[in-house]
Formats: sequence, structure tokens, C-alpha cells
Amino acid sequence: MSTNLEKMVKTGPKKGKRLITAALPYVNNIPHLGHMVGSHLPADVFARYSRSKGYETLFVGGSDENGTPCGLAAEKVGVPIGTFLDTLYGKHKDIYNWFGISYDNFSRTSKPVHNETVQDFFNVLDKKGLIKKGSMKVFYSPEEDRFLPGRYVSGECPKCGYDEANGDQCESCTGVLTASELKNPRSVISGGAIEIRDSEHLFLDFEKLTTDLRKWVGKQKQWRSQVKGIANGWLDEGLRDRCITRDLKHGVPVPVDGFEDKVFYVWFDAPIGYISATKEATPDWKDFWTGESEVFNFLGKDNIPFHTIFWPGMIIGGEEFNLPKNVLGLNYLNYEGKKFSKSKGVGVFCERLPELGLPADMWRAYLSQIIPESGDTEFKWDEFQERVNSDLIGNYGNYTNRIVKFTNTKLGGELERPTPERVLPKDREFLDEIKRQKEEIEESLERADIRKAYHGVMELSSMGNRYLHDQAPWVTIKEDPERANDVMYHGALLLKTLATVSAPFIPDTAEKVWDQLNLSGSPLAKGAWDTATDPLDKKHKVGEPQLLFEGLDDKRVEEYKEKASKATDLAGFF
Repeated sequence: MSTNLEKMVKTGPKKGKRLITAALPYVNNIPHLGHMVGSHLPADVFARYSRSKGYETLFVGGSDENGTPCGLAAEKVGVPIGTFLDTLYGKHKDIYNWFGISYDNFSRTSKPVHNETVQDFFNVLDKKGLIKKGSMKVFYSPEEDRFLPGRYVSGECPKCGYDEANGDQCESCTGVLTASELKNPRSVISGGAIEIRDSEHLFLDFEKLTTDLRKWVGKQKQWRSQVKGIANGWLDEGLRDRCITRDLKHGVPVPVDGFEDKVFYVWFDAPIGYISATKEATPDWKDFWTGESEVFNFLGKDNIPFHTIFWPGMIIGGEEFNLPKNVLGLNYLNYEGKKFSKSKGVGVFCERLPELGLPADMWRAYLSQIIPESGDTEFKWDEFQERVNSDLIGNYGNYTNRIVKFTNTKLGGELERPTPERVLPKDREFLDEIKRQKEEIEESLERADIRKAYHGVMELSSMGNRYLHDQAPWVTIKEDPERANDVMYHGALLLKTLATVSAPFIPDTAEKVWDQLNLSGSPLAKGAWDTATDPLDKKHKVGEPQLLFEGLDDKRVEEYKEKASKATDLAGFF
């Protein structure tokens, strides 16, 4: 098949446009911390950095409401699907807002704009000869007298042996399954046995797309090893035609005669949600999908095949929208040596976090250190406590307080910029180190290496504490107040830089530091990144010191642990 592949993989200029997406979550349940680190938080850190760096940034996401998990959950709760979706969408949006996830638009796949966008996308694929009709074997429940989509069926995965695999995909090994492959299938509604029957459906012809997909995947040098490994595994196995319709009532209607009783399969319609969310966000939406705009997708491990093979294949075959510059596939977050489990009360469930009274930045800071970028990671309460007390308070908070408090109590609340002859060689070396450290953090963030970048932020704070320790202005001020001023001025300049580079991770805290330094604007403002190391005013008045965080003791942590593990039963929302 002839495509303009080279045009679609262009990268943008240094300060061009960036479209950042986080995988659309099913709203069949309430998110836990594993969901936050699996897409929303790393995407938000990257989006906040991109804005601060000066890129024209659009960060979109939304709720995936057409998947069978939502219909299944609504049936179990016993409420109409519309009522269920409205309620759960609201709960999700409240949680992401509380967490400080700075979506420019968090949309819904149940909106008319999405239906229209999906149907338009399908029509383009159809006109290009990429849609086939065919028969496929599907699940049928005699007891319920209806066809069942894959998520309504469970059984044993033929690839890894996991005995709770869904009918369309195994969550354990991420393998995508067909109806005839699942062993011992049973209905998740009734528990009854399942029959396999034939049904006519529509398919996307991936054989025509394989060559261009393989070329594109081969060019992705920036992908993490597991992302490229999963993509190449699918290509090496050989791509088959993929069914894009399902025997369901809830979803995007199929605009084809004879298929009025079917809807589009969720794997087909969900990624198009990135486009519909962009349409909803700005009338200039095409500018973020074409030309030199860069697209970054953040998603969990189970979504890697869909974002490296199926969705790119749709883009290549259908529209000349830009392919993603990077696909950031994250692994899984476990909890104290176990998997998150709502039914067993194992985990930290996000609807409980506001009740604990801890600021969102505490969670963002710790989670930034354990984002599962290269392998599975683990949430541990004792580690959370240690990192808050040692990093946020003992390092970052302590440095902020030392600068602002000393300036207020010993220097009359004002710092004077030292003249060039007063800047000693050790000061110049210190200022150069600040710039180098900022550059290292920037390089990590450009690669979306969130963990490394966060460690770089904490190292910058440590540099400031070491500088104060070595220069000891509290001693110097007794005999040389001018030198004490100069030390604190350089220290305050580091604190300004620290507020800027920490803002993508702990935005509320960075704003408080900014206020204590009495700086205008915001560390999150567009372009703030490149002015982070610019000098302060010749005479700069600082604000009053304020406590950034309170320490965590063992008793409080045990209370938090008990409360956060009690997930809300869905029925409790209705």
C-alpha cells in the first residue's frame, strides 16, 4: 500500500506544538494509584514541563464509556447505563482535578462529537479499501439468550494459563485473544457455559498495513525496550485482519447497511477519542495533528499493542494525521508485595485520598519516584513516609525555609545582587552547577524519563543545602554581612530555579515557594523554564516563610493506611 509515511513521522521544532494524551480509562470503577502512575501523572508532568518550556501544548484525555466493562458494571449495579456513566465520569474527573492533573480537555467517548469523528474516520478507511466484511466466531450465552462481547466472558488464557482472562484479552500477559482461543469460557454475568457461534462483522485489513507499520516501528529509537519488544512481537507473529465491530447496543453506531444492530469495537473507537477531544478543545485542532506538531501517548502496559500497532495502523491507512513521536508504555504498580485488589482491600484507592488531609503534592512527589517506567514497581507505606520526611521536608522544605527565614531574620527581608567583583570563584562554580543541573533535568524530561528528572530536582535541592553548609552565612554575617548577603542571594537564585524545575511534579508547592520568594508570575507560566536561572532584582524583597509540609509519624501513617485501603463499592454511588 502506498502511503506518505515520511511526511507523517516529521518532528517539530524546538518550540513547536505538542499534543499529549493519556490513555482513556474505562469508568467501570474508581481509579487507584496504579492507574495514576500508569498514564495520568507522567503525562501531566510532561505536559506541565512542555508548557513551562514554551511549547504550545495541548493535553487531552477522557473517559472510555463505550467499552463493555462499563455496560457490565452498570448491569451489576442495576442502574441505566446513562446514569452510571454520568456518575462515574464525574467521580473520575473530580479525582484527576484533586490530583492536579492539568487536562486541557477531559472528554467523553459518549459525546456526539466522538460518534461523528469515529464514523468519519471509518468512512475514510472504507473508501481506501481497508474495510472487509466477514464472519467470525463469537461468544453466545444460551442461558441469557444473547451474544456476549469478550469482556462479558472469562476463561483460561491459552498463552500463559491465567484462569481469569477476558474473552478478548488476557490482562496477565497482554495477549489479544479470539473467541475460539479462550479455554473453558464462561459468562461473567451468569457463570453459565458459553457457546461459539458465527456472526457477520467488519474487519480492518492489516495485511495491507504491515509493511508501513514495520518501517515505522523500526524507526522508533526513542521507545523503551519493552514497548518496542511488544510491537515487534506482534509484527513477527504476523498481523491478521482485526474485527472492528461488536454485537452490542451501547457504543458508536456502525454507518453501514445491514449492521444497524452493531457498534464499533472499543479498541477501534477509543483512540479516535484523542482526536474528538482535541476537536472539542480548540477550533484549530488540526494544527495539533498535522504538520510539525509532535504527539506523545502515555499509557499502561496492556495498551501498548493498541498504541504501537493498531492505532498507528489506522492513522497510516486512513488519515494523514501525525503518528506519535513517542509511545510511553508504563508497567504495573504493585502494593506492598501484592496486586491492587478492591475486593480484598489491597491498595490505595483514590476516592479516599482527599479524606486523609494530605496535600496532593505529597502523593505526586512519591509517585514520581516509583513510576514504573522500565519494570513493575511497588508502593510501600514506610517508603512513602521516609521519602516525605527526608526528601520533601528534610531536603526541599528545609532548604526553602533556610533561605527565606535567614533573609527575613538576618538581612531585613531583602537581598542585594552582588557586584561582579564580589562573586568569588566558588560562587561562579556554584552558579554553573545550577545551570548544568537544570539542563540535566531538562534532558530527562525531554525523554519523558520522569523518575530520573525528579531525582535531578531533589539533587538540585541538595546542592543548595551543601552550599549553605559550606559557606555558613550564619557565621559569616557576624564579621562580613556583605558576604552573607551574597551567599544568600546565590542560594535564593537556586531556590528560584528549584521552584521552576519542581513545578511539573509538585505544582502547588512550587507556587508557594515562588510566593515566599516574592516573585512575579508563576513557575508554571509559559516560557518560565528558560528564565529559571535569570538573576533576581538588584534589590529583591522576599516574602514571609511558610511551612510547606507537616511530617508523617508512624501513628498517622497507620491511620492513613487503613482509610485508603477501603474502596467504595460502586453501588454506594447510586
